[in-house]
Amino acid sequence: MNIDAILKRIDDNIDESLERLFALLRIPSISTDPAYDEQCREAAHWLKEDLAALGFLAEVRDTDGKPMVLAKPAEPTTGDKPHILFYGHYDVQPVDPLELWDEDPFAPRIVTREDGSKIIVARGACDDKGQLMTFIEAMRAILAVEGRLPVPVSVLIEGEEESGSPSLPGFLAKSGEEIRCDAAFVCDTGMWDAETPAIALSLRGLVGDEITVKCASRDLHSGQFGGPARNPNHVLASILAALHDETGRVTVPGFYEGVTETPAETMENWAGLDMTAEKFLGPIGLETPAGEEGRTVLEQVWARPTLEVNGMWGGYTGTGFKTVIPAEAHAKVSFRLVGDQDPDKLREAFRAFVRERVPADCTVEFKKHGNGPAFRVPSDWPILKIGEEALNAEWGKQTAMVGMGGSIPIVHDFKYGLGMDTLMIGFALEDDNVHSPNEKFNLSSFHKGIRSWARVLAAL
Repeated sequence: MNIDAILKRIDDNIDESLERLFALLRIPSISTDPAYDEQCREAAHWLKEDLAALGFLAEVRDTDGKPMVLAKPAEPTTGDKPHILFYGHYDVQPVDPLELWDEDPFAPRIVTREDGSKIIVARGACDDKGQLMTFIEAMRAILAVEGRLPVPVSVLIEGEEESGSPSLPGFLAKSGEEIRCDAAFVCDTGMWDAETPAIALSLRGLVGDEITVKCASRDLHSGQFGGPARNPNHVLASILAALHDETGRVTVPGFYEGVTETPAETMENWAGLDMTAEKFLGPIGLETPAGEEGRTVLEQVWARPTLEVNGMWGGYTGTGFKTVIPAEAHAKVSFRLVGDQDPDKLREAFRAFVRERVPADCTVEFKKHGNGPAFRVPSDWPILKIGEEALNAEWGKQTAMVGMGGSIPIVHDFKYGLGMDTLMIGFALEDDNVHSPNEKFNLSSFHKGIRSWARVLAAL
């Protein structure tokens, strides 16, 4: 592969790449609102046509919800070259509150900032249209110069990532074998900073549960029944408060089974990123670390499990005041998992913990939400090293090998359903306003993102 000619092609045609990205950004493909169903289908067909123009066998696949885009090589995949599956999503978040946008969210534009840097501003500029187009544009440049890709590539682009991917399990159950490849690439993550690329090595797993504690048969007048009648708000608050001890550790029996200590070498690498508690918490208006005592903020977010209360409610919460003892109290909790923690086993341990603390005259019900194990890329995976070296060459800095505190459900599905490891390279930045008004994507992130993927593919 003539990588210099490929990179020159990318540089010389960056305006055309931007035109194509802007065409996709103009389509308001909001998956959470049924009013935009046709626009979601329009985005899917736009991508299908673009991939078909590159020589892929591309089609729009209907699901129970928004359509998928699937593109496969035109020629049979044979030989010992790894077959890559690239995944992205064309759907975007709603734009509310609209009044906080400087311009129309679906009228993409280039803005020059005071320091001279340029940014792309639009809904989806970063998440995920700008990111997925870095990969497509990289393939376009390689094909223009070489006439072929260095390895077989398939592309899967979904339209419901921003609304929980409800149709994805059914699609994978039906078409999993068809899309199974040797490795997956995902471009929906970020850089360490504007000049330092990153590869995400791990994702925490997720368990979500909803609790309803019921006491009296109806809401009660607190003047008539306050005292003798059990208050479910009190019951639930007591249970939730017991979930952590004074050091920040989770008290659910067996919670830490499958959790190992972070290797010293990894801790040294993270220490080199120079992330202090002050730097981490300051931008969100906090300064005192919580969580497990004796753990750094990066270790807590990337390598330790958590149990968080995401919401609590019960009784009267409207305007004014109403003196009631509610009949029910509710809470939503989530666990972030690491290592070999078993999601199903932890859910049952949590529910047993709650049941043991529900007093007489009260009952408890549960509603299951998210469920998935943690994921980690094998440290000796050859494609991981290829990705690292390619990013080093493009950015001129050592790639940060990071963890992610959140979850990307499709990556878990690839690993545990299809046996594929995933290379997670992204070019988002902390200030990209993802899911917020005036979402942006640095022009340098888009441009060098294309160059980065070209280097990764060429190196394969």
